[in-house]
Amino acid sequence: MEKPKLSFWQIWNMSFGFLGIQMGFALQIGNTSRIFQTLSADVSDLPFYWLAGPITGLLIQPIIGYFSDRTWHPKLGRRRPYFLIGAIMATLALFVMPNSPTLWIAVGMLWIMDASFNVSMEPFRAFVGDVLPAEQRTAGFAMQGFFIGTGAVIASMLPWIFTNWLGISNTAPEGIIPDSVKWSFYIGAVAFLGAVLWTVLKAEEYPPENMEEFLAEKEASSGVLEVFKEIFGGIFKMPKTMIQLAVVQFFSWLALFAMWIYTTPAITEFIYGSTDTTTTAYNEGADWVNVCFAVYNGVAALIAFALPVLAKHTSRKITHMVALICGGIGMASMYFVTDPICLLISMVGVGIAWASILSMPYAILVGSLPEKKMGYFVGVFNLFIVFPQIVAAIILGYVLQQFFDNQTNFAFVIGGISMFIAAALCLIVDDKD
Repeated sequence: MEKPKLSFWQIWNMSFGFLGIQMGFALQIGNTSRIFQTLSADVSDLPFYWLAGPITGLLIQPIIGYFSDRTWHPKLGRRRPYFLIGAIMATLALFVMPNSPTLWIAVGMLWIMDASFNVSMEPFRAFVGDVLPAEQRTAGFAMQGFFIGTGAVIASMLPWIFTNWLGISNTAPEGIIPDSVKWSFYIGAVAFLGAVLWTVLKAEEYPPENMEEFLAEKEASSGVLEVFKEIFGGIFKMPKTMIQLAVVQFFSWLALFAMWIYTTPAITEFIYGSTDTTTTAYNEGADWVNVCFAVYNGVAALIAFALPVLAKHTSRKITHMVALICGGIGMASMYFVTDPICLLISMVGVGIAWASILSMPYAILVGSLPEKKMGYFVGVFNLFIVFPQIVAAIILGYVLQQFFDNQTNFAFVIGGISMFIAAALCLIVDDKD
C-alpha cells in the first residue's frame, strides 16, 4: 500500500504520547540513584540496582514487538493497545516509587516501572514505520525526539521548581524521600497517562491489506514453540544495516548509562562536597543534576528539527557521527568542571548527541526492515540499548573501584571515550533505504 503523506499536526498527534513517556523516563533517570542512596544504598552498588531496567528491556522489547506485529484491534489498531496498557501500568508505578519504604521495594518498583515504560515505548518506534511514507520517517522520528526532549525538560525541572518556586522541601529525615521528589513523580504519572491517551484517541493506523492472510499467518505462528523460535531465532537474521547500527548503539548507550548512574553521586560529592543524603548540600546538588538533565534534553528538543535538514545535505550517518562527537566532548568535559554553572555548557554537547541518538539510528534502520516484522526488529534493535546497560552495570563499579579509587567522576571520562568510539563506527553503516 502506498502510504499518503501526513500533515504536521497528524505527525504531532501520533508522536505526542512520547511527551508523557519521556517525563516518566526522565524522572526515573534523574532520581533513581537519589532514591536508592536515600534508602541507604552504597554508591558502589548502584550499577547493580540499576540492572532492573536493562534486564526488563531485554525480556520485554522483542516480545512486545513480536506481538504488536500480530495484533489488530478494530478500534485501537496494532500499536495503540500497547501504548495504553503500558501507560496505565506506568502511572501506577510512578505513584508508588517515591513512597518506597525500603531499598528493595524501590528496586522492585524500578523493575515494574521500566517494564511499563517499555510496553508503551517500543511500539512507538514501529508506529512511524507503519504509518509514514519513507520520505517522512526522518521527520517522524525528529518529532518524537522533540517530544522526548520537551517531556524530559519538564520532568527534570520539577524537583527544582517545587523547591525553589513553590517552597516544597527537598530534604527529609534519613530513609524518607523528599516531598519535592514525590510531587514530581505524581505530576509525571498524570502526564504520562494523559499524553499517551491523546495519541491513542487522535492517531490512526492502517489495517492489514489482506485481513484473511494476516489472520492466517497469526494463527500459523500462534504455538508456543513457533513464538519462541520467532522471537529468539530472528535475532540471528538481522539485516546488515541493523547489525552495523547495533555496534554504534552499543557504545552510545554505554556512555549514556555511565552518565545516568553516576552524575548524582559525582556532582554531589565533587562539586557540592557531600555524600550525606540528609544534608542541604547533597539535595541542592541532586536538584542541580535534574536541572542539568533538563538542559541537555532542552537542547535535544531544539536540535531535533535541525537534524533532518543536516542529514538532507550530508547523510544520516554523517549527521549522527557529528552529533556523537559533540556528545563525547560534552561528557568528557564534565570531569574537569568545578563550577555547577559550567556543567550546563557540557550539557549542550550531550544534548546534541541525545537528539541524534533518539532519531537518526531509527530513521536509518526502518528503511532496511521488512514491513511485516517492523515492530519485532525494532524490539530486537532496542536490545542493543539494553546490552551496554548490562555491561555498564556489571563492570563500571568494578572499574571505578579498582582503577580510579572509586572516584565516580571518572565515569564521565569513560562515557566520553565510548561516545567517540560510537562516532567513528558510524562510518561503517550502510545508510540506504
